[in-house]
Amino acid sequence: MDFELNGQAIAMIIYFVAMIIIGIYGYMRTSNLDDYMLGGRSLPPAVAALSAGAADMSGWLLMGLPGTLYLVGVVEIWIAVGLTLGAWLNWKIVAPRLRVYTAVSGNSITVPSYFSHRLKDPSNFIRVIAGIIILIFFTFYVSSGMVAGGTFFESTFGMNYHVGMVLVAGIVILYTLIGGFLAVSWTDTVQGIMMLLALVMVPIFGLYAIGGWSEMTSTLNAIDPNLLSLTGGDTSLKNFVNVLNGFVWGLGYFGMPHIIVRFMAIRTPHEATNARRIGIGWMVLSVFGAVFTALVGRVATHKGLIEDLTAGNGLQEAVFLKMGQHLFSPIIAGFMLAAILAAIMSTISSQLIVTSSALVEDVYRAFTVKDISGKEGVLLGRIAVLAVSVVAALLAWPRSDTVLGLVAFAWAGFGAAFGPIVIMSLYSRRLTWQGAVTGMVAGAVMVPVWKYLLAGYFFGLYELLPGFLINFLLAWIVSKTTYRPNEQIDSEMDEMLRRVAMSSDEFKAEEAKDPKGEMEEAIPVPETPWKQDNQT
Repeated sequence: MDFELNGQAIAMIIYFVAMIIIGIYGYMRTSNLDDYMLGGRSLPPAVAALSAGAADMSGWLLMGLPGTLYLVGVVEIWIAVGLTLGAWLNWKIVAPRLRVYTAVSGNSITVPSYFSHRLKDPSNFIRVIAGIIILIFFTFYVSSGMVAGGTFFESTFGMNYHVGMVLVAGIVILYTLIGGFLAVSWTDTVQGIMMLLALVMVPIFGLYAIGGWSEMTSTLNAIDPNLLSLTGGDTSLKNFVNVLNGFVWGLGYFGMPHIIVRFMAIRTPHEATNARRIGIGWMVLSVFGAVFTALVGRVATHKGLIEDLTAGNGLQEAVFLKMGQHLFSPIIAGFMLAAILAAIMSTISSQLIVTSSALVEDVYRAFTVKDISGKEGVLLGRIAVLAVSVVAALLAWPRSDTVLGLVAFAWAGFGAAFGPIVIMSLYSRRLTWQGAVTGMVAGAVMVPVWKYLLAGYFFGLYELLPGFLINFLLAWIVSKTTYRPNEQIDSEMDEMLRRVAMSSDEFKAEEAKDPKGEMEEAIPVPETPWKQDNQT
């Protein structure tokens, strides 16, 4: 047992050292706030795709999804189908336009600043509200990741929960603090590769260990025929709503700040195509790996190869871990453990950098007329990362169920608050800041109202769908009544469409002439949004 723990510890140490080295690399490439928050818009497509995937999936992919499938079967696969479809659409219809539009409209480096610049909000109200939403929800999100990290070390090595939490938090804060967005993106890429390799290796070797494909299917049918049914043997309306809920998860992608920020950072809009193919390929392989890990694990339990995890209460989420420990040598099993930790850490780091950018770029900058210099901007960004981390750690210290409960609907909150506004801002000239603010607030409020007051009357329909729809509807209605022609908005959209239609070489030449991507001569952008004239 000591040999196993030592081998796993060696793998963990190697992983931690690699993350710190990448953080130092990011530090050497960071000189101003744009670099720290957006990596100078220099991400290669593979890095953008893999970092977005790793930041998105978190520990859910290696623990939550396999655990649920282990208990109830492939009926729970619909959420993975919905997420994959949503991610594909996000890369397809949002990524190219958002990459160009955020540069053309005020060189925006955050989602809230993009909303403000794009919609010419004279009060900057939308920027502040959006920044506060990000700040609040992501602080709790980061906290939940720290809880997961502490729990991981406690259950795996018997380490004290608080020691494990501080260890995970310390490593993530270190490479995020010093390396910024580039460090986060490159560490996420390494972590994404680790997750994929682990999710491919476990079911392949596991299938061999249990006797092959036919043995797996026959054993599962003997345990419960419904384990391999896409409906779980239930054709009721309630089950139909459960299947629909899985697809609805895909809508959340359009409003996830820590995911769509990768679109803003990619080198050219044309590279979004390759990034989409890489990212969706990664997702499909990873999801199938999670599915078959669960199915093989259930058979392995039946054959006595691993312990029984069917009692629930979170035990089932260890199926990937138990299979890895059974199938591989201690050091290889250690890297399997590191893959779980990578999933947790990649999400924490991405959320930290987005929360930091919201605090500095959207909340702080909105209330000051002073321009933020390169060094000062980076310093403020690092202070923000540290401040958010401390608050998140304090929330995580007592391992509060309240914190973890909030995360359950945070995906719906972001999707309902931001998703419709992101899409409409890219495709409609008539969206106004008044409509966007109304829709955004209504969508965010609808999520908890639906979840806690109304969902029971509609067979548990996921709160993301009504929140998304009410946002879209109110944004459209209010925009219809408040719309006034705006030459600056029309010109920026025309410029965005022109640049998206360029060839890759033409686009690079255009940005070489205008590194920030702004239309500074044709359409001057006011230095401080609070001083903008009301042109809407």
